[in-house]
Amino acid sequence: MKKIISIYFFMFCITLSVCYGQKSVVQNHTIDAKASKETKALFFNLKNLAGKGVLFGQQDALMYGIGWKGEYDRSDVKNITGSHPALFGWDLEAIAKNDSKENETRSAEKIKSYCLQAYKMGGVNTLSWHVQNFVTGKNFYDTTRCVSAILPGGEKHQEFTSALDKIALFIKSLKTENGVAVPVIFRPFHEHTGNWFWWGKPFCTVEEYKALWQFTVQYLRDKKQLHNIIYAYSPDRISGNFDNYMERYPGDNYVDVLGFDDYHELKDINDERSINLAVKSIGQICDYAMSKNKIAALTETGQEKIVQPNWFTTIFNKIMGDASASRISYLMVWRNAHTGHFYAPYPGHPGEADFKEFYNNPKTLFMMDVGMDLYKTK
Repeated sequence: MKKIISIYFFMFCITLSVCYGQKSVVQNHTIDAKASKETKALFFNLKNLAGKGVLFGQQDALMYGIGWKGEYDRSDVKNITGSHPALFGWDLEAIAKNDSKENETRSAEKIKSYCLQAYKMGGVNTLSWHVQNFVTGKNFYDTTRCVSAILPGGEKHQEFTSALDKIALFIKSLKTENGVAVPVIFRPFHEHTGNWFWWGKPFCTVEEYKALWQFTVQYLRDKKQLHNIIYAYSPDRISGNFDNYMERYPGDNYVDVLGFDDYHELKDINDERSINLAVKSIGQICDYAMSKNKIAALTETGQEKIVQPNWFTTIFNKIMGDASASRISYLMVWRNAHTGHFYAPYPGHPGEADFKEFYNNPKTLFMMDVGMDLYKTK
């Protein structure tokens, strides 16, 4: 019953938005004045989900799961609910690092196939980038100062733009048989309020981080002429302090999605204080996003190994019970790598029943609930 109710509920909400808000259909609120019609439609429909429904997503969901890998049209989420997530996270690390051209091409083709599969089903693709340290050549966890070196005039700027060229080539390649450029949500330099990535707060100034973000957007949007990108900003937890969220915000002209990654404060459903802080933070982000015609999202979250079987319904009810926080358009949990590292239940897991209840909530939207409607407007 939930599937039927949700499909019509979703379409009814979008129809109302179209019929009673004609100006918002033709207006382009993305930061790209040349955004493709499918990209504008996705932005519009995600924004208009606020308060009506929340897309559920998972990282690498089609690629592998617990006890399987590379099986077509399979995900752990679908194994339990009968439907894939509505949103899929992928990472671009392997296609833009100092590796052989053969390995980079193979990685790009693999991720491309999953992005096209997700789009053809009606799903949303969001891309993160765990990018290598350009100064040392080591991975993203090497916190040797790097940002100043890759900005214009820096000694590693050419290496950075070469990596961006690879990202641009990949995003440009995301086209259907009919030549439609597949819209993507690009989420670079995430969790920058933490201290675990080289672009983190302790390792660059406020001005350097903003300059890095702005240059990246200008390079992809203006120099490479990519018009199928929605740009997402996603610090780590801010514990209800919105000033911390905005400290390194690159500006409304450079951000489409105001996101937020929070594992720590949402990891324990018995920790009321932490959860309340997380919900407060989400609400603050939603309030700002609504005031600026932008999308709000919980871009990464989850409880590793789901040690509390009712985690999903408890956390979702907390978020949806708050007038402001309930206006997020999507939430995404991390990947199901193996039995020691997973964030969505799999068949036989104690959290399976709770996840089915979460799925059956009329306000959770999975693939079966949306079809291709996210890429269309009247």
